[in-house]
Amino acid sequence: MIIILKKNLSASAVDTIVEKLKSMQLEAVPQWVDEHIHLAIVRGEMEQVSFHELAKFPEVEKVLPCTSQFKLSSKTFKPTPTVIEIKGQKIGDGSCIMMAGPCSIESEQQIHEIAALVAKSGAQVLRGGAFKPRTSPYQFQGLGEAGLRYMRTAADANDLLAISEVMDVRDVSLVGEYVDIIQVGARNMQNFSLLKELGTIPKPVMLKRGLCATYMEWLMAAEYIASCGNNNIMLCERGIRTFETYTRNTLDLAAVPVLKDLTHFPVIVDPSHGTGLRALVAPMSYAAAAIGADGLMIEVHTNPDQSISDAKQAIHPKTFAKIVKKVQAIKVIE
Repeated sequence: MIIILKKNLSASAVDTIVEKLKSMQLEAVPQWVDEHIHLAIVRGEMEQVSFHELAKFPEVEKVLPCTSQFKLSSKTFKPTPTVIEIKGQKIGDGSCIMMAGPCSIESEQQIHEIAALVAKSGAQVLRGGAFKPRTSPYQFQGLGEAGLRYMRTAADANDLLAISEVMDVRDVSLVGEYVDIIQVGARNMQNFSLLKELGTIPKPVMLKRGLCATYMEWLMAAEYIASCGNNNIMLCERGIRTFETYTRNTLDLAAVPVLKDLTHFPVIVDPSHGTGLRALVAPMSYAAAAIGADGLMIEVHTNPDQSISDAKQAIHPKTFAKIVKKVQAIKVIE
């Protein structure tokens, strides 16, 4: 259930009702929504407490049922979209933020060159992998902390935010030192220890959909992060594994309107991993923008065919520039 408190309550009044709920063996998580504080009851014997009993508390305006398992991620808990603001950039405000860069940070020169080009074309976020989850243990695994350092310098030099993936609980603090957004890759979507750790830090998290994850599984993974205190979450559709083998994955664009109906978190689309083919990146980007995606994550390389990883899906900076212009036009029409 969701308890909506009255306007302009003092902090002590909120603490009082939270303590009352604890005495009833109920654990509540508070969140500001407009001028009210909403309390989501996330744990406890709720069937033993009546709505009428809770509604009688003087601090309570109304009590709403919430049958969803992903309480903190649901629109019942927070009907208005979550807008994540990082250094003046907003994600989830109706615009389409552009995240671009190489799959792997290959060298200091490479990431600086790409950062300058994508920034000039209109990107707001520089992406790049420093710790790479590869199918084969013998493939390039990334430059590690050196790569993060190169990316941070390149992002700052071009007034860009930075996003990179974390793969291990032990690396959360390290990655967090260098990036503005921490990415959780598809293979770690249900790494619950990692998700809980990310819930304890004041850093936005982009949670990619697992290779075969349902919407519910994806949202419950986000709930792990939110339940530990971090509500700055964005969800990234990056394609799922189906029977189709022509494309690398099947990009499920239905995820955008479905998630917009279920959750308040921003929705990002990755057409690069979603298709695995550079010829499909542009059309799928336009489709994602047209149906309301809050951002796009696109792999860009100055010499796509020579990219150390994911060469088939990397696009040239000139192609990225054309995509940005058309996406901006689509968002204006929308």
